[in-house]
Amino acid sequence: MKRTWKWIIIAALAAASFALVGCGDEAANGDDVGDADTAETFVFANSGAYKPFSFDEGGEIVGFDVDIGNEIARRIGRTPDMRSPIPFDTLIQGLRDGRYDALVASHGITDERKEQVDFSRPYYRSGAQTFVAQDNETITSADDLSDARIGVVKASTYLELANDIAGEENVVTYESDIVALQDLTTGRLDAVITDKLVGFIAMEESGMAIKAVGDVLEQDEMGIAVQQGDAELLDAINAALEEMIADGTYEEISLRWFPENILGE
Repeated sequence: MKRTWKWIIIAALAAASFALVGCGDEAANGDDVGDADTAETFVFANSGAYKPFSFDEGGEIVGFDVDIGNEIARRIGRTPDMRSPIPFDTLIQGLRDGRYDALVASHGITDERKEQVDFSRPYYRSGAQTFVAQDNETITSADDLSDARIGVVKASTYLELANDIAGEENVVTYESDIVALQDLTTGRLDAVITDKLVGFIAMEESGMAIKAVGDVLEQDEMGIAVQQGDAELLDAINAALEEMIADGTYEEISLRWFPENILGE
């Protein structure tokens, strides 16, 4: 009887050890990707639908934001782990839920967003620009937009701007700026308000029959977002950005995607 109980105990201990090993293997294989593992990786996210900042090229998400995120990871001693594509309007909530360490996703720094996340120093500067179809002669400035049908990206800073200009009933929201710009050429929209860099790249690379009209509507500073109170990571990101700017890496990345350094300093 004593020998029988001895073997039962040994078998139970072996089963428990196997279960623990199995759990460890599952996490190592990345099956549980719901939360950011800040100890070893830099988990950052973007929409993957904002060319040339993050976009699909042959089944791979590439772009300026991707390169910036990867370089920051390297400089803070972590392995980059990018989550993309993620709908832009869900990114901040995902960060607050702990799914990512940071958002390298061209978020404009606004007082409203500062109530939800903390931002790095600006990592580039741009502005809100109005675009219309190439043959549109009726819209020449923001003064002509009061009754226009305007396209913008969901949850972007341009949404509130468009609502103020034309009224919510005249604003159409999109997941992608490129799709919105394409709808200018089909007549579904009268105008699109988006980042001037995005629109100009679309004109140059895709040959879209669109044009910019009027002055920049407002200047924007873009920041990398982290969870509120994560001062250690925020300091590390800011230090990495300063190093990249000082040693020329930032400009090298910028010129990879744009005809100029977009830091705007």
